[in-house]
Amino acid sequence: MKSNKKLLNSFLVNGALAVICLLWTIPTFGLLVSSFRDRLDINRTGWWTVFPHKDWVSIEQIKPAPEVDRNQPMTLSGVTASFEDFSKGIEENGRRLKWIGNRRVGYLEVQEYKWTANTAFTLENYKQVLASKDYTAKLADGTTVTERGDNMNRAFLNSLAVAIPATVIPISLAAFAAYGFAWMKFPARKMMFALVVALLVVPLQIALVPILRDYVSVNLNGTFLAVWLAHTGFGLPLATYLLFNYMSELPRDIMEAAFVDGASHFTIFTRLVLPLSVPALASFAIFQFLWVWNDYLVALIFIGASPTNQLLTQRLAEIVGSRGQDWHLLTAGAFITMLLPLAVFFGLQRFFVRGLLAGSVKG
Repeated sequence: MKSNKKLLNSFLVNGALAVICLLWTIPTFGLLVSSFRDRLDINRTGWWTVFPHKDWVSIEQIKPAPEVDRNQPMTLSGVTASFEDFSKGIEENGRRLKWIGNRRVGYLEVQEYKWTANTAFTLENYKQVLASKDYTAKLADGTTVTERGDNMNRAFLNSLAVAIPATVIPISLAAFAAYGFAWMKFPARKMMFALVVALLVVPLQIALVPILRDYVSVNLNGTFLAVWLAHTGFGLPLATYLLFNYMSELPRDIMEAAFVDGASHFTIFTRLVLPLSVPALASFAIFQFLWVWNDYLVALIFIGASPTNQLLTQRLAEIVGSRGQDWHLLTAGAFITMLLPLAVFFGLQRFFVRGLLAGSVKG
């Protein structure tokens, strides 16, 4: 009886987790598929049509002669109908006649209902988003337009220039601080650590205006250093707390043996503590890197909207504003912003749970 109940509970928990993972994965997969689809395919059909399904498939395209009056009923492919009727689609003899485009430069498409899959993928979306040169695109009505590339290359490099130092600096400082709180004795140690923990509840938003005033007074606003310092200051409390929980649980025998052998605190820290604290360091690195990489508010306030210093989040927001209907570009740009965070998470995920559980169980 107990075995059956335990099996049922396990099935319910695993089933719920599987459903949650599926619900989170489907939109991401749809974003990935859409980023490789052509502009016309995205506007006409959903991303799920890349899988086999039954649909109307074009088998012939008929361009009316120039002398045909499109404001009057037209005879095309043996069927006489008005432009409005052709636009809605006319079904007869197992086929459909549908007008594609506008009245002036459009054409009639003869379609059959059969199994198909929209597997026409392209890299042009990524080329247009990443590069800054002009691109020529064909619209549904047959006309072509020339557009300027969005040049996200610079924004990608700028995000790297901000995210890496803003992750490394607080980890380095917090590691030293956590070791000091865990293994060194000095006056007011507990009070100072309590102050660090109290800083965890201070929201970033209430400090933006005072910090901005200080940056302006020392001519620091608009630089990467301003963002590094802001993210370092607000990332240090959490980093120190996580690393302290881990370092304080390291075996005391190893530390005492190192002290007996004459090792200094710096030697113990670099040779023993840091290698043993890799799970906690990786755990915080994931948190901090994702936070900095996806940050928009801090970058907008301290860097501004200068095109030369824009980060990916700022550039993507600008693309959304200027190309709100160009889903082929928005999906490609969005997935570019996701690539590096996904790589960081999957590269360090084996340390993630171990780091989160650091110091949570004593004894």
